[in-house]
Amino acid sequence: MTGTSGGPTQGPQRVPPIQDWNRLLEGRVAVVTGGGVGIGGAIARLFAEHGAAVCVADNRLEAAEKVAGEIKKAGGRAIAVELDVRSADAWAAAVAETESEFGHVSLLCNNAGANFRVGFEEQTDDQFRLIMEVGLNGSFIGIKAVVPSMRKAGMGVILNMGSLASIRPGGGSPGYAARKMAMVGLTRSAARSFAKDNIRCVIISPGHVDTPFIRGNNEHSPNDWSTSIDNPENFERRVNSTPLGRLQRPEDIANAFLFAATDEAAMITGSMITVDGGAGM
Repeated sequence: MTGTSGGPTQGPQRVPPIQDWNRLLEGRVAVVTGGGVGIGGAIARLFAEHGAAVCVADNRLEAAEKVAGEIKKAGGRAIAVELDVRSADAWAAAVAETESEFGHVSLLCNNAGANFRVGFEEQTDDQFRLIMEVGLNGSFIGIKAVVPSMRKAGMGVILNMGSLASIRPGGGSPGYAARKMAMVGLTRSAARSFAKDNIRCVIISPGHVDTPFIRGNNEHSPNDWSTSIDNPENFERRVNSTPLGRLQRPEDIANAFLFAATDEAAMITGSMITVDGGAGM
């Protein structure tokens, strides 16, 4: 068959086969903070599905155990660890337990976070401090705790959780805006510092994701009718600000984390991957 130019007509392009599309993280060992719910839980499950052994770390052990149990029931490998990311001692214990169970850590997902959705003048010093301590300090401490294990593994990927606030911070929560912008700097600093060790660092910034973080009411992310997406007006406002017309699901963000963790992203470091349905444009 020939095309209009006289040359051969090209049929559908076939994707070159690889050994197994479903085992992209075979042999890797991951630590996922905030892994007991929402995006963290989706990341932990997906990484395990693709062959990684996963330490599901959360400040709520029961939530971490639930996700780890689901992974093991599906035939994956996982442990649950109670982790206060603000504590260097807790991080050391989590890494030691993970190494004892699975070997050297090669993947770190800094997903744990906090937010208080009040304006600049309303946000208290304690609220601002907690947002920074959990999200920024916790990620910094975690990177330092995990890098020695990654060096022993011969490689590593550090994946930091960003946000729309990492692109265009607003006035809704000064602590959250400051923390998410600071994560960009932390990511670039880590990428530059550890490239010589074959360790990459990437920040992944979601848009409006339908999770308990913006729907429920919990200690580190309280919501009431004025902020929760259970309020139809808040839900519609977030949808309308997303050009692709829907909120992101945790699995949308987990897929981006998976890509960044694989060898397909081997030359991506110090960069931001945005998964926001166009909301940051």
